[in-house]
Amino acid sequence: MARLATLLRDDATLQVYDDGDELAVIFQHGLGGGEAQVAQAFPSGPGLRRITLECRGHGASGLGSRRPFSLMMFADDVVAAADQAGLDRFVAGGISMGAAIAMRLACRHPDRVAGLLLVRPAWIFDSAPVNLRPIAEVARLILDHGPDRARAIFAQSETAARLQREAPDNLASLFGYFDRPDAAPFAQVLADIAADGPGVSARDAAALGIPTLVIGNAVDAVHPLTAAHTLAAAIPGATFAEISPKALDSVRHFAELQAEITTFLHT
Repeated sequence: MARLATLLRDDATLQVYDDGDELAVIFQHGLGGGEAQVAQAFPSGPGLRRITLECRGHGASGLGSRRPFSLMMFADDVVAAADQAGLDRFVAGGISMGAAIAMRLACRHPDRVAGLLLVRPAWIFDSAPVNLRPIAEVARLILDHGPDRARAIFAQSETAARLQREAPDNLASLFGYFDRPDAAPFAQVLADIAADGPGVSARDAAALGIPTLVIGNAVDAVHPLTAAHTLAAAIPGATFAEISPKALDSVRHFAELQAEITTFLHT
């Protein structure tokens, strides 16, 4: 059973999950995700202590009043959670947005990050990557029209039709943004984060000297396999692993994902 803690940042109360013991791994969720997403992806078992901070507006964490939302803000919150948990050094990892946060932590806090685990990265180095345009489109529709009308407009869009053909799992996730009970306020999180970047460069990546695993899969327009390949090539000595697409076989996808993470962390 995970240990629960709260973290006060500015006027935002954030939820922290702390599960297991021994090797500390801070593992972050994707945009719109939370503890449940991480629990599905991260292996359970002895020898690992997994800490997850639900970012502002995600899960049980409040939005707070500070704007704009950014990957730097979320990464700084994670450092504060590590401090509160008494972690001087840890493995940093995450899925999608969580991978971008982990990358920033590794580059900006090299004295604290002992290893790097990047799962289905959506960002490489630039802000507002083209693969995140569907999220930006959803955010703008919700902000302009409200969730219900926005959903109807998006369902008839060229973007929705393309994703239905090329990446149906991505499309399902996008529709999930309209269905959130907090869809209207959360749209600003979507807009700000989709327009942002991790704030690190290829030179920063080349300076990393820690064990790194980058995991990607095909049939994923928001998390292109090329992004995972590019990051793995940019980080010296990084290992790259391609797993089964979640869109084609989710059971196999998560089994392979957990196996790759387990091997990396226990090697």
